[in-house]
Amino acid sequence: MDPCPFVRLTVGDLGLKIPMAAKPARSAVHPSSSPCFCKIKLKNFPLQDAIVPYIPSENAPFPDCSSHTLAASFDLCKSDLDRLNGKSSLFSTSKKPQLRISVYSGRRGASCGVNSERLLGKISVQLDLAAAELKPVVFHNGWINVGKKKKSMAQFHMNVKAEPDPRFVFQFDGAPECSPQVFQLRGNIRQPVFTCKFNFRAADRNQRSRSLPSEHISAARGWLSSFGSERERPGKERKGWSITIHNLSGSPVAVASMVTPFVAGPGSDRVTRSNSGCWLILRPGDGTWKPWGRLEAWRERGSADGLGYRFELVHNSAASGGIVLAESTLSCSKGGKFVIDLNGNGATGMKPGSAATSPVCSPRSSGDFGYALWPYSLYKGFVMSAKVEGEGHSGKIAPLMVEVGVQQVNCMEDAAAFVALSAALDLSMDACRLFSHKLRKELCPPQDLLF
Repeated sequence: MDPCPFVRLTVGDLGLKIPMAAKPARSAVHPSSSPCFCKIKLKNFPLQDAIVPYIPSENAPFPDCSSHTLAASFDLCKSDLDRLNGKSSLFSTSKKPQLRISVYSGRRGASCGVNSERLLGKISVQLDLAAAELKPVVFHNGWINVGKKKKSMAQFHMNVKAEPDPRFVFQFDGAPECSPQVFQLRGNIRQPVFTCKFNFRAADRNQRSRSLPSEHISAARGWLSSFGSERERPGKERKGWSITIHNLSGSPVAVASMVTPFVAGPGSDRVTRSNSGCWLILRPGDGTWKPWGRLEAWRERGSADGLGYRFELVHNSAASGGIVLAESTLSCSKGGKFVIDLNGNGATGMKPGSAATSPVCSPRSSGDFGYALWPYSLYKGFVMSAKVEGEGHSGKIAPLMVEVGVQQVNCMEDAAAFVALSAALDLSMDACRLFSHKLRKELCPPQDLLF
């Protein structure tokens, strides 16, 4: 398993100092009491913005921090790097790409119809991304003057750096409920590494783990009952889905099992947050199946009709709490990207105060690929992302793609757990579909198709 080359460009450690003589007019608010912000742009990438902390001008240089405070990041694959470096064009130039930052005082947007933001200045940072493919490169670290008037010139602090961030990239060859193959991608090479098997667990508890090897059924059944609820009740519900990931020899290496049904809330046509459905991600270890992660999903209300989710790693004890790694929302109509990104300042979508080390230890039965494992690796930086389609697309427009940081993969079971998690999230888009809408036939138990 060879990873794909990626480069991660980050902007962090922001700060702003404004001379006292440069106070805004009386109608405006001084940045010491109102947050400043900046807009960060890299060509052909979405604009990002970030709050900029105000540093009193009488203070010494920007205080040292033990951790890099991230404000924005750009994940660049090989094609992105070639495009930015001019290698993908017949009319390539030697001009290096630039990162552009616009710094503002005042609040973002309009308040009571009045736009309070005021442009202080613009900054351009030249990037040598070709060098960053091989080793970490710092393009700027420190203060820089912003504005044209020397007497009222503000100072902006930033750290702009790039570093190699190789990743394993996987692609489903169809929707998870169609039991597709999973390929590993590297450049133009597309190599099969896993197969998926979608199943409906029977309501009978003796059959609820039929997708697992018979010698492990009793152990898996205990985990399923500990982490989930059958919540058997009349009415609208979707239950009993599971997907098993097999290696090419046919051995199961990860399972995503729906342990709490997705049920319509009282008097509602949707799965609510207070009544969310739940998946348990299982993986082999010590001759049995053990819980690895727990994914909850629900349907958000309001104009931004979305899929809400929460993912946590779990201890090897049902009574122990987990570590929340991601909690956010995806658009139900357009889909989006599920990301676990531990950037040293907390995970993307992760609640503050979560632990900084993982309790999960990975088996090494499938061979060592030379990369560090939880909990022995530094528990920060990129972990995984999965691009999920909106409801009803059935994987035909863009197959489910999964990226996993190499520091998280030491064996096939490591990668399979992330593949199972991404499949569970994709299936949650359908599980949380409004109950007034019918599901595709692949997601309906055979007996339901008779009526």
